[in-house]
Amino acid sequence: MDKFVIGGGRKLYGSVRAQSAKNSVLPLLAASVLTEEPVVIHETPPITDVFSMAEILRGLGAEVKFCGEDAVIDCSRASVHRIPPSLTRELRSSVFMLGSLLARFRRAACAYPGGCDIGLRPIDLHLNALKRLGVEIREREGYITCACTQLKGAEIVLDFPSVGATENILLAAVRAEGTTTLYGAAKEPEIVDLQNFLNAMGAKVRGAGTDVIAIEGVERLHGVRFTPVKDRIEAGSLLIACAICGGEVEVEGVRGETLGLLLHKLRENGCKIHTKNDKIRIAGTGRLKCNRRIETMPYPGFPTDLQAQMTALNAGAEGDCLIVENLFETRYKYVPELMKMGADIEVRGRNAFVRGAERLHGASVTCGDLRGGAALILAALGAEGESEVLDLSHVDRGYAAFEQKLTSLGAAVKRVRI
Repeated sequence: MDKFVIGGGRKLYGSVRAQSAKNSVLPLLAASVLTEEPVVIHETPPITDVFSMAEILRGLGAEVKFCGEDAVIDCSRASVHRIPPSLTRELRSSVFMLGSLLARFRRAACAYPGGCDIGLRPIDLHLNALKRLGVEIREREGYITCACTQLKGAEIVLDFPSVGATENILLAAVRAEGTTTLYGAAKEPEIVDLQNFLNAMGAKVRGAGTDVIAIEGVERLHGVRFTPVKDRIEAGSLLIACAICGGEVEVEGVRGETLGLLLHKLRENGCKIHTKNDKIRIAGTGRLKCNRRIETMPYPGFPTDLQAQMTALNAGAEGDCLIVENLFETRYKYVPELMKMGADIEVRGRNAFVRGAERLHGASVTCGDLRGGAALILAALGAEGESEVLDLSHVDRGYAAFEQKLTSLGAAVKRVRI
């Protein structure tokens, strides 16, 4: 197990480029099953979630190689439609494989997916949508078995704009017979990226980025070389780090409109923000002011994946802030660790009441999930004294060499094996 030793109180300066988006790369890897020709995904981040998805693909019979920053996937010999439970329970995004496997083999089986413990995250929306496409589904003892003779296009309505369900429907419907129209689709930039990837393979998908997506099924898809969109959540985390620490940082690779509400909130805190093309520059000046209210919503609302980081910011700002988490019911598990650093936070259900402290202090804290772990790291960067952040396995799921990017900006962060 690794830990970070962090010396707080240093201002951040410089420029850093965002990695490719974890939440894009994982469904792209799942989509590689749809063709028997090679797929190359450029600039693949070396994070453990990517390596876990690669192991799932290998378990299906695919060949996966990492050549520098490229992931090269050859699914021509893939023949297994059952995902090992040990891998499924490690990675939430393994659920994307249901759509891909059904499109390729007309069969799929997996255990209920795992990932971070931030709530129930039921997959009913996924399963109900697959049933609309003609899939028979059996659920027994924590295992899901799916089969069909032919996927058939249908009209599907999502009661909630689930990112995962939207992506699973796209993956299944691209090789279905006829046209599928999805209403109530998620609008995230990563959905647009998946559409672009599939269309580059020969699919006929339109409407991604809106709440209505049309998928005209095709008989086969071909190989592709593709560069994913950059990670707006990593970019947002770096911007928040600069806001907490002070200084001036430019993050390259992410367009400001994909982080619109975050940038608005950072301006409320007192930061100066400038955007141009795919560059965002932030300058933190003086004591931050608390946001009055932050409420997570589906895109383009405030991202749930940045809620913990902004809670850490407000914990050391002037005033009071109400955080409302609408997407995941147990996403405040990081709060007791943040309170070890002097944060004054009261959690009631989906609400967190934050009373800003003069300054947080160093402490020994433990990561319990990916984004909560990032929040603890950011809090430690701005805290007085030295902190240690334990169990980086969660953080390594989504941030590639996070300490190297932070130290390149002037932070005092050291990874230590324990």
